[in-house]
Amino acid sequence: MSKVEKPKIMVALSGGVDSSAAAALLVEQGFEVSAAYMKNWINEDNILGDCPWQQDVEDALAVAGTLGIPFEIVNLMDAYKARIVDYLLRGYEEGITPNPDVMCNREIKFGVFRDWAKEKGFDTVATGHYARSRVGEGGLREILMGRDPNKDQTYFLAMMTPEQVQAARFPVGDLMKSEVREVAKRFGLPTAAKKDSQGICFIGQIKMSDFLGTYLPDEPGRIVSPEGEVLGRHRGLHFYTLGQRKGIGVPSNEYKRNYVVVEKRKATRELVIALEHPDVPRLFSQACILTQLSFTGEPITSDCRLQARARYRAPSVDIRYLPGGGGRARIEWSSPQRALACGQICALYDGEVLRGGGIYEEILYE
Repeated sequence: MSKVEKPKIMVALSGGVDSSAAAALLVEQGFEVSAAYMKNWINEDNILGDCPWQQDVEDALAVAGTLGIPFEIVNLMDAYKARIVDYLLRGYEEGITPNPDVMCNREIKFGVFRDWAKEKGFDTVATGHYARSRVGEGGLREILMGRDPNKDQTYFLAMMTPEQVQAARFPVGDLMKSEVREVAKRFGLPTAAKKDSQGICFIGQIKMSDFLGTYLPDEPGRIVSPEGEVLGRHRGLHFYTLGQRKGIGVPSNEYKRNYVVVEKRKATRELVIALEHPDVPRLFSQACILTQLSFTGEPITSDCRLQARARYRAPSVDIRYLPGGGGRARIEWSSPQRALACGQICALYDGEVLRGGGIYEEILYE
């Protein structure tokens, strides 16, 4: 009987400890492993301050050297600007709140990067995501929540296509964060004690407000109460998110009661704020309409009960899922959800299994 060959795996090596440990585990398991650093976005003019990409490249190269695996840098900057950066800026200009991290996984890591790896003869792409991957009863691979509940990143994988799911591997998904660092130490990887990166996938430590202020013009307007009272001025609606409490610039003058953003009126450039309390209008919603539905496996075509995460790190909540036409569905939450924003992602689950996701098109308040 001929020996079954293990698939060739390309690891997206970011220079962080998670992808480093993922590569080490695959080498240990006997796979033919290569690694690449995705050159997506470089702050060449340094107009936004420090950008950590150079250190990340050096760390990724050092990890590959320690593991003895091939390494290269792949330039995806043009695709990234077109598919992620322009999508982000266009969304904020239109008055919605896009999610570049989710789209980065579908369009870049498991899209353009996976296509590049496939052309080089690699069957699968592996990342350091905290998610699990297994072959289900139907013989197809499915994505499950990571074992570490504090690090689970399946929310960011919710818009992946079925084909992408079949070609994806997540070697650290069965580990706790502390165990991942132990793996890196065991292999003597230089990233073992490296701090986790924070912020948007491509701008690193830079604040989103600074990024938007650099690439989008200010569009000042009035800050008003729900009743229309003028309370102040703002620089532009794109600097604010629904549910925001801090940084509004309007003192409440009431003990332990803060203003909260409840609406952004693009047509009049008005930012609507209200003193926060459980019954404040337009802050909590019981239902929403999702659009651009994407499923990791078989589409959900019937009225059913599922679970959903309204946003990253939000708890999984029971929902009623009612499919509609045109790639839309109505979601009815078992408990009211705070400050949902059009343009953001809702991730759908059946227990621990990630079923897919959609984009908030309309938030329903009654």
